[in-house]
Amino acid sequence: MRRKFFPAVLTILFLAAVDPAHAQQPKKVPRIGYLVAIDAATESARAEGVRLALREHGYIEGQNIATEYRYAEGKVDRFPELAAELVRLKVDVIVAAGGDRLTLAAKNATKTIPIVMTGSGLDPVEAGLVESLARPGGNVTGVTALSRELGGKRLELLKEAVPKLARVAVLHDPAGPASVRDVKEVLPAAARALKLTIQPWEVRGTDDFDKVFAAISKWRPDGLFVPGGPLMGVNRTRIVGFALKSRLPSMYQSRNFVDAGGLMYYGADLAESYRRVAYYVDRILKGAKPADLPVEQPTKVEFAINLQTAKKIGLTIPPEVLARASRLIK
Repeated sequence: MRRKFFPAVLTILFLAAVDPAHAQQPKKVPRIGYLVAIDAATESARAEGVRLALREHGYIEGQNIATEYRYAEGKVDRFPELAAELVRLKVDVIVAAGGDRLTLAAKNATKTIPIVMTGSGLDPVEAGLVESLARPGGNVTGVTALSRELGGKRLELLKEAVPKLARVAVLHDPAGPASVRDVKEVLPAAARALKLTIQPWEVRGTDDFDKVFAAISKWRPDGLFVPGGPLMGVNRTRIVGFALKSRLPSMYQSRNFVDAGGLMYYGADLAESYRRVAYYVDRILKGAKPADLPVEQPTKVEFAINLQTAKKIGLTIPPEVLARASRLIK
């Protein structure tokens, strides 16, 4: 009798130990869907900046957080497809790194997964992404760039750096609403005040660059202005190469261009933007609703000048302009 009883007791204890109701469940690791308008190489600095900022909030990749990356490589028609992929993966939050068109693709793909936007573009209210900056009201929040406010300032800084500047070629993608607004509204107003002549040149695809570069060369401008956008971003090496070969002083919307050899960049402080993206992700993962998290505008801007490039194109930048730069590449 005792021999039968003892094994029975062990069996009951074993079943209790492996009973799913009593077993300790592994903690779910939250997943970020990182949706990018450009290519991995161009995005690497921002992605690494966001990763390090998340670490400051206690999130370590591969331990207590995981990231799914999707790169559109400058192809706008891929935005909806890649956003849909992340939605199917049921990520906990989507970071839309690439402006209003990319964020809109994510918003169209899901009304429930929180979306944190970052990058330049139209005003998010104007673009239909949020109801207001103070109370977004949906599943989108994040950081918006001061594109409209900074476009005229970029042209002004280019003129100050090159006092003899008179004719400026503007290289832009007509498929980008923010770029079109800059070309039609922002830059003409600034050019009139600065007594500059600007000439827009449209680039609709990668195959257009060579013929547009040839046309710009015939026009013989004194400077080059690039508003930005995914198409410009993935072709930054070609654009910077053309500016160097043509000895054209150039102004850009993204710091990646200056790192690649462009002359100047003026825009939102990137390190601060990374920290704010991580802040939104942290708040959302802890239960905050995007509808209740106000959209932020940059509080700091940076002005970078590549002095190596200035030397290569034979440009001496006035001391008062150098003194205003927050970053000099020597």
